[in-house]
Parts: sequence; C-alpha cells; structure tokens
Amino acid sequence: MTDQEFSTLADAALADLNRRLARAADSHDFDADFNNGTIAIEFDDPPAKFVVSPNSPVKQIWVSAHSKSFKLDWDPTRAAFVLGTQTLAEMMAQHISQQLGESVTL
Repeated sequence: MTDQEFSTLADAALADLNRRLARAADSHDFDADFNNGTIAIEFDDPPAKFVVSPNSPVKQIWVSAHSKSFKLDWDPTRAAFVLGTQTLAEMMAQHISQQLGESVTL
C-alpha cells in the first residue's frame, strides 16, 4: 500500500468513525472531537480519554484506550481497519461500552 492509499483509507475510516461517534454521543455520556486527523473521545464519569489516530509510517490506525495501545491493520477482504476479528468501529463500541458500563452501538 502506498502512502497516498493509506492516507485515503485512514481518512475515510476516521471520518466514518467520527460520524458514528457523533450519533452515539447524542444518547450516551461522552464527547468526540475530530481535529487534525485525530479523534479524541472524552468521558466525564468516570474520567477518561481515548485517542484514535493514523500512524502513516507503519500504515496502521492506533487507538489508545484504557491505558493500552491497539494497532489496527488494513484488511482488504473486509475493506476495514481491523484488530483480530474486530473492525475499528466494533472495537471502539466495545471500549466505550466498557468505559460507560452500558451498551453502545456504533
């Protein structure tokens, strides 16, 4: 994958995640801010911050959540950035649900 291809795919994946987060934030207690290609998700109770950002040199999307780092690779067969069997949106829904103690669907 070229740098340009990664940039296009990562931008699309983050824009899609941001749209999903915006819809979910209307019903759940968190805020999402998409700025300079990075998404910051902030929680008041309990306080926490998750960060989702592209890492161009290694062509991955990196997620920082629950004091851990997750590295997602592009899976062309699923047309998505994935970690194991989970897509980026599925993984973020799981971590947000865990943080809030309630089911969140993205």
